[in-house]
Amino acid sequence: MQTKTPRGRFITFEGIDGCGKTTQLRMLAQWLRDHGRDVIETVEPGGTSIGRQIRKILLDPASADIQPRAELLLYFASRAQNVDEVIRPALDGGRTVLCDRFTDSTLVYQGCGRGLDSEVVHDLDRIACRGLRPDVTILIDIDLETSLARAKRRNERTGPSESRIDDESATFHERVRRGYLALAKAEPDRIVVIDGTAGIGEVGHRIREALGV
Repeated sequence: MQTKTPRGRFITFEGIDGCGKTTQLRMLAQWLRDHGRDVIETVEPGGTSIGRQIRKILLDPASADIQPRAELLLYFASRAQNVDEVIRPALDGGRTVLCDRFTDSTLVYQGCGRGLDSEVVHDLDRIACRGLRPDVTILIDIDLETSLARAKRRNERTGPSESRIDDESATFHERVRRGYLALAKAEPDRIVVIDGTAGIGEVGHRIREALGV
């Protein structure tokens, strides 16, 4: 009798802009591969060819007039494609999936930040993700001043093509940060808060400890 492949582990990285989550995701992916794990990296919005086209619309400063509900639907359009094309097949194949942002981001950016109803976000999540939830979420937390300074340096280095959300007010970003911390308080069994102000190596060590790898 053929043995069924165990489902892979789904790990997401969250945090306000400039927290270092993308760097830490890539470091963890490399560490896991070096220790024999089969790892897939993906990102929201993005992760697929269609998702990358949606990402351009969402993050381009030229899209400043996009309305909050249209923004919300585009995020979930990208996510639905990513779930069906990349994430679920990888998990079903027993692979570890590391995702840079997922529905938690939408809850805090479009929910807390934009003021959209969280129940609407959950309803769309049920349609787009069909019950898929992260096994563990790493929330890298930094203060607002550090966040804005890091995001500014990044955009100066890489250009402003994805700076639309970064350009929001400090008040908006503070609402997002508070939203993240409230989520972590509500779901401590899933969401692990990591202090992102420590050195890169120390943050990476704490993440591996939290994941038990």
